[in-house]
Amino acid sequence: MYMVFSKLSMDNLSRDYMKDSDISIVGLRYFNVYGPHEYFKNTTASMVLQFGHQLLAGKNPRLFEDSDKILRDFIYVEDIIQANIKAMQPKKSGIYNVGTGKARSFQDIVDILQSELGTSLICEYIPNPFIGSYQFHTEADIATTKDALGYKPRFEMEEAIKAYVCEIKRTYEEEVKS
Repeated sequence: MYMVFSKLSMDNLSRDYMKDSDISIVGLRYFNVYGPHEYFKNTTASMVLQFGHQLLAGKNPRLFEDSDKILRDFIYVEDIIQANIKAMQPKKSGIYNVGTGKARSFQDIVDILQSELGTSLICEYIPNPFIGSYQFHTEADIATTKDALGYKPRFEMEEAIKAYVCEIKRTYEEEVKS
């Protein structure tokens, strides 16, 4: 709850400065980022990396029941980089969502990883302890981001995971197994 409040406070503070100042301000609101060089985040690394390592270890992926209905806007780090570069020369100040504009499920992640890693492990579905206290759908509205920054996500989840799978394997071999 504190993180949501602090993000909202920062958004409001930025909007106040934009109204009362000639200073150009651009805020980027990242959605669920995944991609190379996130292993250091340990248990807060993306579920793409965590599921990838589970599968490589030969462990059945553990998902909450109804994971196909828990949707997030997952965005590959290369699209985040693109948005950051474009934010250096915005058409106007603002706070912009950086996502794909498409919500995908945790089940999608596991299915794509299984395909890319050549595994066919059975998913284990466990009760979701977060019902009632968890967002079950996030999807970035990127219309103003496209307009003001010229941003357009390049990676669909399938292509992004395919690009990321070598790094998932490398970190598993060099960091997890050792």
